[in-house]
Amino acid sequence: MEGGEWRNSIINQLQARNKYQTAAFQDVITFQSRLFDNVNTLKNENLQLTLVNERIRFSTSDNGLSSAGGGSNERVQALEQKILVQQEELTNLHRRRGESAQQIINLNAKVHDLEKQLQAKDLVISENTALIASLRAEIQLYENNMTELEGLNTVLRDEHQALQIAFAAIEEKLRKAQDENRTLVERLIKYKSKDADKMNEENEHFLKKKSDRVRRELEEAAREGGSRGSIGSAGSSAEDKILDSMPYYATTLPTKVALRFDAHEGDVNAVKWSPTERTLATGGADRKVKLWDVSKMGTVENKGTLVGSNAGVMSVDFDSTGAYLVGASNDFASRVWTVADQRLRHTLTGHSAKVMAAKFLGEPTKVITGSHDRTLKIWDLRSKMCTETKFAGSSCNDLVTSDSAGSTIISGHFDKTIRFWDIRTEMSANHIVLQGKITSLDLSRDSNYLLACVRDDTIQLIDLRQNTIVRTFSHEAFKVGCDWSRAAFGPAGRLLAVGAADGAAYVWNTHSGKLEATLKDHSAAVTAVSWHPQSGLLASVDRGKRAVIWGDL
Repeated sequence: MEGGEWRNSIINQLQARNKYQTAAFQDVITFQSRLFDNVNTLKNENLQLTLVNERIRFSTSDNGLSSAGGGSNERVQALEQKILVQQEELTNLHRRRGESAQQIINLNAKVHDLEKQLQAKDLVISENTALIASLRAEIQLYENNMTELEGLNTVLRDEHQALQIAFAAIEEKLRKAQDENRTLVERLIKYKSKDADKMNEENEHFLKKKSDRVRRELEEAAREGGSRGSIGSAGSSAEDKILDSMPYYATTLPTKVALRFDAHEGDVNAVKWSPTERTLATGGADRKVKLWDVSKMGTVENKGTLVGSNAGVMSVDFDSTGAYLVGASNDFASRVWTVADQRLRHTLTGHSAKVMAAKFLGEPTKVITGSHDRTLKIWDLRSKMCTETKFAGSSCNDLVTSDSAGSTIISGHFDKTIRFWDIRTEMSANHIVLQGKITSLDLSRDSNYLLACVRDDTIQLIDLRQNTIVRTFSHEAFKVGCDWSRAAFGPAGRLLAVGAADGAAYVWNTHSGKLEATLKDHSAAVTAVSWHPQSGLLASVDRGKRAVIWGDL
């Protein structure tokens, strides 16, 4: 098989190529063959004529010119003429033969070029054939993938519909739970209000009893010194001083360290006591809010960490029930957590710069925030949206609400101005300009006095009833440590505390203006302080991660 078939195959291919290549020039080849035959014929005739001519010449030379007659000359001339014609025809045939040969050469070159083009096209055809096969395989692969994706898409669509149905059911449960929680919070607020009224009655009763006792002691002293008639007026004056200095709660000046601990991994920017228990909240540059339990004697316990912030926390605030906590952050947002389960409930986004202050506005369902984007925003947590934006014109560092209904807002700004806002109007109702930018604000319990920490190293006490500055607190060693340094009233309003750049907390008497104490335990600038509303404990935090609690536990 191998010996004969490949030879036959080569012969067949050569015959087919010969047939294919000679078919186009068959007429030329035939014409050339006829030309060769004509040339051979003419050559023979020419040779014969040449022989005849030689014979004639020979015979003519033998007979002489005299014997040549007119007929032979004519014959010779005719033959010569015929020879000339034959030579011309032979010349033409040679020329035509040369032209035909040149035409054959040209045609052979053209055939050679066509063969090259044919080979190139055959190569392109083979490449395109391979590419077509590859593309068809790729198309088939894509069709298979598309079929699989369509099936997967159908499954995902079905799962999405199922999840939507489950989400709707869970959302309905959440709405019912929120309604129930709102009802419980309202009930808790009522109970807390009753407890507060009862405590106020007890305090009034305590004050009245103590005042009566002091009056009796003074009257007895007056009777014993009856010979000195002026004692009556002196006793009245002393009684007024005692009543004037009597706090709403018995608060002792904290002078010793009760606890010290590392609250955060970096700067501690904010601190706040819970209004209902001995729980302390701190906010730090490590993006966390931490809760600390100091109810146990001589110990502090971390109750949990509230996470969710993407930048440093600048302020923290409890609502009036102690159930919710709001934190302002440098990531342009504020967040609300529930203290009991430490879960993130709301994220309030909308500011275009870091948020420096966030406070509950009269009730746990409303929050107000102040930002370096020069705006204040009021948020409704039930609808989870911003209900109002107030344009202050300057970066806000701190704010307070001056009544339980939350209708009046006071904000402190970078442009040295304290602005007063009525939530029922868009514009600022009033303002006070100080000598430096305001770092913090705090309101007395009776909402009559405002405390402003100013960057010119002073603390200003403002009487809101007269809208005037009634006292300025300063000391040669006191320097405000940062632009968000927080000052705070004591629980009775008779003391105020503020941190300083030298790592000390300064305590002044608000009535006399006297510097009562300089509490030195921090090694870095103190950023914020907070008084416990019942026990009188003072908490202070600094830029070196340390928190200190002053007083007797």
